[in-house]
Amino acid sequence: MPRRLLAALFAFALPILASAGEPEIARTHNALRVLSEIMLAPDKRLPSNLIAEAQAIAVIPDVIKAGLVIAGRHGAGLISVKGADGVWSNPSFISMSGGSIGFQVGVESTDVILVFRTQRGVDSIVHGKFTLGADASVAAGPVGRDAHAATDAQLKAEIYSYSRSRGLFAGVALDGSVLAIDNNANEAVYGEGATPRRIFAGGMSNVPNAVVDFRDRLEEYTAR
Repeated sequence: MPRRLLAALFAFALPILASAGEPEIARTHNALRVLSEIMLAPDKRLPSNLIAEAQAIAVIPDVIKAGLVIAGRHGAGLISVKGADGVWSNPSFISMSGGSIGFQVGVESTDVILVFRTQRGVDSIVHGKFTLGADASVAAGPVGRDAHAATDAQLKAEIYSYSRSRGLFAGVALDGSVLAIDNNANEAVYGEGATPRRIFAGGMSNVPNAVVDFRDRLEEYTAR
């Protein structure tokens, strides 16, 4: 191949290589912003004891409503799991999709937080994808500084679900929504061979500062 052609191909590919992972890093910053804003809310926030006892936490910003006749939702975010030593892992990238889920009527974009209360829910997402309400029980989570006022349905739930739209933060029903590991995003950020198990176990050496910040913020809120 002529040298000039090689140089032209390299010049064309360089901006593409340089931008690899940039959308995912922007997603990480957005998820960190949502988590911080909700945890700093004075009255309506994730209860501190739920954060301390959680097995995993997923943050999915800007879940978008789509469709006219049959409503659907789709969003992309992050999930971190807590290890046996109580330390939060680096996050894996995930997606969420589903129809007819219980967000506020007329809202086009909603931030979603999922609090995993059992190891079974964590194991389900590690295997690739699962459906809320079918593969793991889910209930609208309590809000406020403590979660002592949980109902019987909430107490039995494996996952607490929350949404925020138009400034309002509350528990929300998400039965039927599908969570899936975003393998392409994981490889774009962590590199080839980035599986959820390796990410959660700390087995990836290429860890950008943005994902470390997300993990560290969870550590900060757990310690409160």
